[in-house]
Amino acid sequence: MRAHPDRIAALARRSDARLLMWDNGAPALNPDGRLQWSPVDGDPPLFLGLDGEVPHFSSLAPGDVPIDSRAHFGLLAQLDAFDAPVFAAALSLANWHRRHGFCSVCGLATTPNRGGWSRACASCGGEHYPRADPVVIMLAEHDDRVLLGRQPHYPARRFSALAGFVEPGETIEAAVARELFEEAGISVRDVTYLASQPWPFPSTLMIGATCNADSDSLTIDLNELDDARWFSRLEVEAALGGDASAPFLAPPRFAIAWTLLDRWVAGVP
Repeated sequence: MRAHPDRIAALARRSDARLLMWDNGAPALNPDGRLQWSPVDGDPPLFLGLDGEVPHFSSLAPGDVPIDSRAHFGLLAQLDAFDAPVFAAALSLANWHRRHGFCSVCGLATTPNRGGWSRACASCGGEHYPRADPVVIMLAEHDDRVLLGRQPHYPARRFSALAGFVEPGETIEAAVARELFEEAGISVRDVTYLASQPWPFPSTLMIGATCNADSDSLTIDLNELDDARWFSRLEVEAALGGDASAPFLAPPRFAIAWTLLDRWVAGVP
């Protein structure tokens, strides 16, 4: 339907059409972690899609409210699983529209197009589409231990899977190997994809993987990490279980790093 603005406009006029509510620069949640909706008023720029037969739309986040990734991070812990992809799409698109108001070809102003999933330039005819940046996040294993690191902004004691952006010209496997070599000084093999997660801060796709390290000797890049260590299966299990005596604080449950660790502890390939 994105190529048919008249059809989208007709959906917005329906009495059952719903509009996403925003709160302080992020989609609003009710106490149950569900997204909040209101009747559609006007012609919203973003068509989110159909839930059954019910059309759902969104305005964009108010321009005078900063989109603060850190402030909104905690909202993911409250989100209902069904609504999480909609939250990610709406917030990612809001970030993208705010940052791409001008044409990268001629520099003049652009306007939302295709139900908000692109921006069009009336001056040169250019059309621009939102992108999701691929990020690898991985567990390296050696002698039944797993490598985790901590970044400076993490809460005290938290360790998580190492991660980094995929660079132009790289495969996922090459990005995993490069990031682990750069940040921890280890060489790895047998990179295996496990799962992915959209991450709307600002708009990335987290690509979860595991691999095997040739050695457990670490050379830590202290510009990227505060620390990196190998942890045993029992230590990771204690951290995931919230044991106060565990040697580290586990990543939050809503993060793909938790999923990677949970599967590793359970021995799920």
